[in-house]
Amino acid sequence: MQLPYLFIFPLLLAAASDALVQDFCVADLSLPAGPAGYPCKKSASVTVEDFFYHGLTTPGSTKNKVGAGFAAAFDAQFPGVNGLGVSISRLDLEVGGLVPIHSHPSAAELVLVAEGTLTFGFISSYDNKVYIKTLNKWDVMVAPQGLLHFAINTGNTTVLAFASFSSQNPGIQTTPLALFKNDFPTDLVAKTTFLDVEQVKKLKALLGGTN
Repeated sequence: MQLPYLFIFPLLLAAASDALVQDFCVADLSLPAGPAGYPCKKSASVTVEDFFYHGLTTPGSTKNKVGAGFAAAFDAQFPGVNGLGVSISRLDLEVGGLVPIHSHPSAAELVLVAEGTLTFGFISSYDNKVYIKTLNKWDVMVAPQGLLHFAINTGNTTVLAFASFSSQNPGIQTTPLALFKNDFPTDLVAKTTFLDVEQVKKLKALLGGTN
């Protein structure tokens, strides 16, 4: 059955309204970012180097509490992705290293394991079901936008993985840091998490929180 012309025409207009009105919007890092990202550089000053990034060749330091190193290619590091809704990062994990439970409010995350064994999982929001899979070299898994997820090196060698995002800047909120690395009053943390006060104090001391 053919759709009436008057029905198709608004659909075409809607599709056209979502199309890019310019080829790209390379980030002007000399200006502050806004809700839609960085302002565009003037086209006359854009070069091929804006669309190239070499920063993922060097691993982030894993000399920290969680044994995880992170190197990002978001809009602030890689101006060419500004406005394109894509970005990528590198993850290095020591044996036993982990990425604590966190979420990206602005993006889904696609993880590719290049070396090692990585246990990756996320938690659904509607029934709190946990989806966990152990990934080996060249395995891929996705975490939907905004959902809590985590990664642990459960193998016997270091892990090298790459995470792609459906945003130029996915944002991040790490649950342990949000609860214990600030001045959120201990008694309120205990009450809202069902933890005892002494456990909250211990976690605040570990992660640098106060109050």
